[in-house]
Amino acid sequence: MVGELEFEKPLIELRKKISELKEFAKTTDVDLSAEIEKLETRLEKLENETYANLSPWDRVQIARHPNRPTTLDYIERLFTNFLECHGDRCFGDDAAIVGGVAKYHGLPVTVIGHQRGKDTKENIRRNFGMPHPEGYRKALRLMKQAEKFNRPIICFIDTKGAYPGKAAEERGQSEAIAKNLFEMAGLKVPVVCIVIGEGGSGGALALGVGNHIHMLENSTYSVISPEGAAAILWKDASQARRAAETMKITAPDLKQLGVIDEIIPEVRGGAHRNVDQQAKEIDVVLKKSLKELLQLDGEALVQHRYRKFKQIGQYTFLNEYVHVK
Repeated sequence: MVGELEFEKPLIELRKKISELKEFAKTTDVDLSAEIEKLETRLEKLENETYANLSPWDRVQIARHPNRPTTLDYIERLFTNFLECHGDRCFGDDAAIVGGVAKYHGLPVTVIGHQRGKDTKENIRRNFGMPHPEGYRKALRLMKQAEKFNRPIICFIDTKGAYPGKAAEERGQSEAIAKNLFEMAGLKVPVVCIVIGEGGSGGALALGVGNHIHMLENSTYSVISPEGAAAILWKDASQARRAAETMKITAPDLKQLGVIDEIIPEVRGGAHRNVDQQAKEIDVVLKKSLKELLQLDGEALVQHRYRKFKQIGQYTFLNEYVHVK
């Protein structure tokens, strides 16, 4: 089954059995209502237990689900009058990042986000959501335009990381990411960032310097993938599950560490189960964020952003050494 997750196999088998019994009952005179009801009760209990006790690795699998909603899915449901803008005015257009102007409940905003494909052909066109430097330069161009016209900026983060290929390095991948970090820190308009899938490395952080950073419940946000961390720590990428357990990359962990501001609840089983409902959950948090940030002027927004990142982590000074808890 396409998109079947390992930890969901018992649920899938039970759903299949219920479906088969219902089909059999339709074509015969046998009354199976009691058996079906018993299995459905068992299924509901198993679903509750499964989704209430997801491990970090389970959340990684959900964040990577091929049917997980993308930036464009949420733009379609949350915004009106979206006009996509293309190109960085230096090299070309990068389809791995989409952005443009739109209206959010009547308020003019700029929306930017990583964009994966939904099939092989589109994934190739969008480079599997891994931006080149021109993608980040396009994003920065739109951010500076938003600042000029006093429009709030909303960023959707969903990438394994920036594209690491030779051509991207030749065109200044590291410089493009670094410049985004520098410029975003000083933007004098509200910046709200939402991690909707995988938030990987500097490729994610280049859209992640915001006044508020929110995460969908089953998203991840980390400096490196679990496979990459496992390859470095234990010389074995197959230890990815073990790495995910120790890296603190899930929304609950990052909320506790103070890296993110709010966890956005997900539809049971993952956002791909009901995109419309998931968009409504995002809408609640986004509306609240903008209401708070729009009360601040430009300088106050910059100071708010500065304090937010300065306060991440706890530091204890001991003689000439700095210990990070």
